[in-house]
Amino acid sequence: MESYIANSPASFAQERIFLDEQVRFSDEVAIYNELLVLRVVEGSVSIARLLKTLQHILSKHTILRTSIIFDNEDSTLKQYITDSNLLFSLFNEKTFENESELFDIIYKLTINPTLFNLSEGRVFHCEILRQQNSCTDSNGNEWIKKCDILIMAFHHAVFDGSTVPIFLENLTLTYNNNYKITCFEDDHSMQYIDYSVHERLMDMTLSREFWHSELEGYDSEHASALPVDRYYSTAHQRSGLSSTAFITFSEETSKSFLDYASSHQVTPFQLGLAIFYTFLFKLTHGQTDQCISCVNANRYRTELQDLIGMFVSTLPYRVQIDPYWSFVEVVRHVREKCLSILEHSHYPLQHILADFHFNPLSIPFLQSTFDIITVTTETNYVSLKGASLEYVPMELSFEAAKIDFLVRFVYNPVSNENQLSCSFIGSRDLFDQPTIPIIGMIPFISLSLSSI
Repeated sequence: MESYIANSPASFAQERIFLDEQVRFSDEVAIYNELLVLRVVEGSVSIARLLKTLQHILSKHTILRTSIIFDNEDSTLKQYITDSNLLFSLFNEKTFENESELFDIIYKLTINPTLFNLSEGRVFHCEILRQQNSCTDSNGNEWIKKCDILIMAFHHAVFDGSTVPIFLENLTLTYNNNYKITCFEDDHSMQYIDYSVHERLMDMTLSREFWHSELEGYDSEHASALPVDRYYSTAHQRSGLSSTAFITFSEETSKSFLDYASSHQVTPFQLGLAIFYTFLFKLTHGQTDQCISCVNANRYRTELQDLIGMFVSTLPYRVQIDPYWSFVEVVRHVREKCLSILEHSHYPLQHILADFHFNPLSIPFLQSTFDIITVTTETNYVSLKGASLEYVPMELSFEAAKIDFLVRFVYNPVSNENQLSCSFIGSRDLFDQPTIPIIGMIPFISLSLSSI
């Protein structure tokens, strides 16, 4: 497919992110700044070469220079490809003395509401953080040296988690080949905007019928039974601030989890989700109709696998639990549920909400979310012409509370220890900081150990 399109309606995913940011959250704190932080651990990176590399990538991948604007005339959200790559430059450098100062800078970037400007197509940001008294100081200011930090930030409306390895591969190939790669010379290769046009032409009749059967009889007025410290009015914008807790599972528990998934032919996501449902069943004192939201990569065609862009869909996962089920039966039911949803993951959340006349500001299944992240060597390390860069993990406290309650597993198969961990993120609008460990960590550890 070749792209000649310069503007079109925004994709469903872009539309969801844009409206969520505009309607639900205050403009004082950003919630969709996605940061990729790399530390130079060996060698050095040429700043001039890096700048040309990034300009080349922005030129090639038009989504990284796309503006998103609400058109008042026809009341639609639209995207326009801009020429902002021609003016792109690295942001002014900052310095830090220690890890505390470094993470303070990173945190401020994470919540900075002016870091991006969607209406201008300013959706990508890059800057260098200099380590004072750097490990080596022999190359001058034309290089990013050992111990220095490279930060690349993206607005979530143009970038999702699956895009990280795609972007890093482009960065590595372009930099290492001096931005002279034949496959990058095709000005009309498929772009994200082509996908946006295509998805609105798809026949979604079968998917509409599927989601109707999934949610038929669901009591949308039933309030979440999570033990919150306070309630909030849907008329008030959310702060995005979070209360957090974190568990690192032992090597024995991690092995038991993975062995159980393998022997029962389920993915780590499906097993983690089954544990989460059981956890909610106990936490809500036996509520059998459990409906939460999960995210899907939504790259349902081969042509989408290597595209930079925002494809992720948020969807309701509803399980009606029989109190007499064994855990094995819960796992089997969850596996079947996940497989059935996969075929219809492209159906937009906006359509589901509209079909059932759900209020997006108060619908219960959007208040609890389960997710799992798998760490890979492609996202942990980057090699740029002899220089080695290592991914710097973010502090859990940096996480914005996009929903009321999130449980996220992190599976790190490249680690020799602590392969499995779990974080709990609750909105500070509802939870005090001490509450999250109380309702999450202690019962969840017990449940995880007993289940597997």
